Amino acid sequence: MSNVAVVPGSFDPITLGHIDVIERASGIFDEVHVVVVHNPDKHALIPIAHRVDLIHSSLAERGLADANIVVNSWSVGLLVDYVTDVGATAIVKGIRSQVDVAYETPMAIVNRNLAGVETIFLLPDPAHAHVSSSLVRQVSALGGDVAPYVPAVVAEFLKHTTD
Repeated sequence: MSNVAVVPGSFDPITLGHIDVIERASGIFDEVHVVVVHNPDKHALIPIAHRVDLIHSSLAERGLADANIVVNSWSVGLLVDYVTDVGATAIVKGIRSQVDVAYETPMAIVNRNLAGVETIFLLPDPAHAHVSSSLVRQVSALGGDVAPYVPAVVAEFLKHTTD
């Protein structure tokens, strides 16, 4: 039996912290699905299909292109529907602070109640604990260098987006 996990997020854009969580999850689970989900509470900078492409490129840049990682998107229905469809037993979420814990805990409980799936919280590498996609978008929009926070392919994309 395969041990499958789902790492969901808006990934708008994917950061080095996200890559860290995905890479560590791929060492724990037989198969990891990185799933770009639509968040109706957020105004996206990057279209979902392009985020999927940037994740593929970012994983390749990190040497994870041939790993046990599947990249997909999910924009209709509940995340647990996707989780059930792929036979996953866990959802993996990166947690940077108590704010993330407070936000993610109710969702974890509901996901467990709806589909019997557990949520596993991974702490980030301390070098990335302060970085969020929102912060990266803001720094980039104001002309700042985001290279320390995102894969090179993402930094290059953002540079051309804000030119």
